[in-house]
Amino acid sequence: MKIQVAGPGCARCQATERNVIQACAELNLAAEITHVYDPRDYAALGVRLTPAVLVDGKVVISGRVPTVEELKVLLSGAQQGS
Repeated sequence: MKIQVAGPGCARCQATERNVIQACAELNLAAEITHVYDPRDYAALGVRLTPAVLVDGKVVISGRVPTVEELKVLLSGAQQGS
């Protein structure tokens, strides 16, 4: 599973990335987690509002900081769908 956090590196984007890492750790999920900082790059991925979370190239959260619990539910569903 490939998870991307998109945003310019602001506090909200950093919080989103920390929550993604924590959710993956709590689920024992081996995911490739990256952060896309360049606005041109994340716009090309379909991101309009940051922070955003993409799972396997699909925008699943945009414009807000997701909670760890919300991410765990979302990632559990994505993991089962693979």
